[in-house]
Amino acid sequence: MRITAVTCVKNEGPFLIEWIAFNRLIGVTDFLFYSNDCTDGTDALLDALAAQGVVTHLDNPAEGRNYQMEALKHAARHPLVTGADWVWIADADEFLNIRIGDGTIPELIEACGNPAAISVTFQFFANGGVEDFEDRPVIEQFNRSHNPDVWCDELAQEVKTLTRADFPVQYFGAHRPFMKGGIKKAERPAWTDGSGRDVPWKFRVAANKNRRRKFPAKGARDFATLNHYALRSLDSYLVKNDRGDVNREHRDFDDTYWRERNDAAWEDRSIQRHLPRLRDEMARLLSDAHVARCHAAAVDAHRARIEALRADPDYAALANRLRAAPSESPAEQALMEIIA
Repeated sequence: MRITAVTCVKNEGPFLIEWIAFNRLIGVTDFLFYSNDCTDGTDALLDALAAQGVVTHLDNPAEGRNYQMEALKHAARHPLVTGADWVWIADADEFLNIRIGDGTIPELIEACGNPAAISVTFQFFANGGVEDFEDRPVIEQFNRSHNPDVWCDELAQEVKTLTRADFPVQYFGAHRPFMKGGIKKAERPAWTDGSGRDVPWKFRVAANKNRRRKFPAKGARDFATLNHYALRSLDSYLVKNDRGDVNREHRDFDDTYWRERNDAAWEDRSIQRHLPRLRDEMARLLSDAHVARCHAAAVDAHRARIEALRADPDYAALANRLRAAPSESPAEQALMEIIA
């Protein structure tokens, strides 16, 4: 089974080896990376991995600065996508946590009844009080999240989607494929959530803006959840804020973004069962001397940027605000004030 992962990156160098190794463990066979405006050696690391046949690395073709959507449009015609049995579009801070069997994508597909698409629900993992960046697996360092059924004040949560080759794709979105029009009801493809249940109709047909990329999370995670490490350490969050959004220009990360994703009420270590094999796979990737040098250079660049931001008064103030921020999201805090 050929499974192609497609992702866009900017200054994700320190985290790429883990993400690639993890996805290889769960069944991804091919990687199509698009990078743009990297200053930490991400592009050099991807080129080194490409030279070993591990990934395919392309410059992001974006001209209108909507980086991800323009890359996905390009990817739809790439042989790694057109020749794949399944396509997995995800970011480098998102880890598909499959709860059944050995935790592989083929097992998830079988458990869901071999549908044409599987949409897996986000689970945001909190910072958990981790201040310092460390060059070790992210999935090892962070194990607290929100209640999986509720995020902030939302019961509906965003998803990412595995898409089978015969799905009638009009175009790929970052969160789900959009289906061609005019398909008879009897010919519409099977499409499930992470529990093998049919996705809600309004989501399937993108009936409105609120249902294009999310649906209620309750009961949707029996077979898989999508661990999203959007914050990581405080150090790395400052670098993320400085970098800006990899997917579109002129979007910043701030206190609200942090507070919405820093709910540590729930413990979930289930993904950590992969750690022994993950470390072995990371070591295999780093056994190439040039790959190892490029990874080390990206780590050094990340640390250097952290030191520069710590010395910047504005970023030092941001770090202090984040340390002092309430554990509740702004939406939760507003609800508590109404109740009080």
